[in-house]
Amino acid sequence: MAEKREPMRTCIGCRVKQRKENLLRIVCTDDGVVPDRKGVKAGRGAYLCDNPVCLEKAIRTRALNRAFRRQISENSYRRLEEAFGRGDREENSR
Repeated sequence: MAEKREPMRTCIGCRVKQRKENLLRIVCTDDGVVPDRKGVKAGRGAYLCDNPVCLEKAIRTRALNRAFRRQISENSYRRLEEAFGRGDREENSR
């Protein structure tokens, strides 16, 4: 009997491949970029380690803009940081 393969995804922050269930899915919707902890929301998705360092690196390198092929608003970045428990970043620190 063949082994069941686990879905693998790459974190857009650290670029490490991990099992899909170990990563947090970020979805691009009409309202902006939102976290999708259950992995069921409709829309284009990207994956991040559930680690604030990976989020900060993704923001600094503009990986979210490339993954979603659009400009991400500052408000969306703030919502993601709050979801990761880091709403303390200043706007000019990029």
